[in-house]
Amino acid sequence: MTNTNETSLRTPSGLLPATVGVLGGGRMGAGIAHAFLINGARVLVVERDEDAARGARDRVAASVAASFDRGVLEGDRAEVLHRFATSVDYAGFASCDLVVEAVPEDEKLKANALSAVAAQLAPHAYLASNTSSLSVSRLAESLPRPESFLGLHFFNPVPVSTLIEVVVGEKTSEGTVAAARRWVSGLGKTAVVVQDAPGFASSRLGVAIALEAMRMVEEGVATAEDIDNAMVLGYKHPVGPLKTTDIVGLDVRLGIAEYLHSTLGERFAPPQVLRAKVTAGELGRKSGKGFYDWK
Repeated sequence: MTNTNETSLRTPSGLLPATVGVLGGGRMGAGIAHAFLINGARVLVVERDEDAARGARDRVAASVAASFDRGVLEGDRAEVLHRFATSVDYAGFASCDLVVEAVPEDEKLKANALSAVAAQLAPHAYLASNTSSLSVSRLAESLPRPESFLGLHFFNPVPVSTLIEVVVGEKTSEGTVAAARRWVSGLGKTAVVVQDAPGFASSRLGVAIALEAMRMVEEGVATAEDIDNAMVLGYKHPVGPLKTTDIVGLDVRLGIAEYLHSTLGERFAPPQVLRAKVTAGELGRKSGKGFYDWK
């Protein structure tokens, strides 16, 4: 899920949209904005209010600064941030060639957000959801141009991840898929194209392993650390399934598991340890504690 091959700053290659909008400037949205920025695009992040917009700007600025400080980016820092803006007004999306929705993983919330964005888009613009498990075809049902909509599942942390899952809905056009492949290439990442199905490929497999690891913790088979070490050392996973769950967020994993449980059956039933930790506010790295202590 993670990789250290962060790209160097380069001028626009013609593979990327000139102007990209991101709805939601949290951890994932800021990472998506960062990825497009360092590859030459103009980026607009729209948030729900001024405080959230300031937070998004701070996250993106810090991420860009960290890339320069580590020496993985070269060039003019000011020029990069000059191409970045935040807003609380959806009307700004009218100037975008692509908008990526990155709001929390809730179907109703995403559907409403996508409809609001679509109402502002120019006729040539594309729309994508960063959903990690929800049906792209169902999200497209209320959109005026479903042929120009698809899933772009980025991975956390976005700047160093080398994978983007391109999810094809029932009405997604071949031209939209071809454009998405170009965008992924322009970001210096690799596209995995999957048809719309519960959990797609990555979330379905990743959650299946993580849920079984949680059951092993529940049953006292081994500690979280030893279970993760078994996968890291024995199977060469870069990060174990329980630490990955902490990084992703236990609440996020629970939401995906509940969706997969409702669509694919009992094998994806969330373990009680997961429900208990979420109820207790132990959400992983972002809360300071999950299966690991991050404090």
